[in-house]
Amino acid sequence: MSGDKAASVDVFRAFMDPLVRALERNPGCNHDDANDSALDALYSYFQKPQKYDPRKSSLITYLGQIARRRAQDRYRAASSRTLRDQDFGSLVELWSVPPNKAMETRVEVHLILEKIDQAGHSEKDKACLRLMFAGERSTDRLAEVLELMHLPQLERRREVKRNQDRLMKALKRLFEEGHDDES
Repeated sequence: MSGDKAASVDVFRAFMDPLVRALERNPGCNHDDANDSALDALYSYFQKPQKYDPRKSSLITYLGQIARRRAQDRYRAASSRTLRDQDFGSLVELWSVPPNKAMETRVEVHLILEKIDQAGHSEKDKACLRLMFAGERSTDRLAEVLELMHLPQLERRREVKRNQDRLMKALKRLFEEGHDDES
């Protein structure tokens, strides 16, 4: 590579195929990954040929080590991507609700909200319950609807928690009474 423009073509022709064949023998390394890893190794060598020390190893050994590391990196990245996709897929499966269940849930929530409206709760309590049913967990958001934002942070947390507990107990009593009436 001592300044000769054609040297890179000669290096490519001499080492590309042997590198690809050697990488393909490794488990989990397909032809495309082997080809890309060999190209990466050659490109790395072309960018900084001075990093190669002929006293330490032959050029094919040097290029092979680079290519092998690149192939391992590709394999690890692909494995991580596959695991991530599987994890994401299982989460989506858990989140997705069959259409008939979604309809049932909406009807049940509607009935619950009707029952809460009839129970005589204040508008603040109803708004807080709606947020809680929607999955809201932010203390500040709940404090906002309960009109507790004027309180210091620690006291605000306590009051939001106290109100949540009070509302959950009221709901429990409301639905226990409703269950007793039906039986």
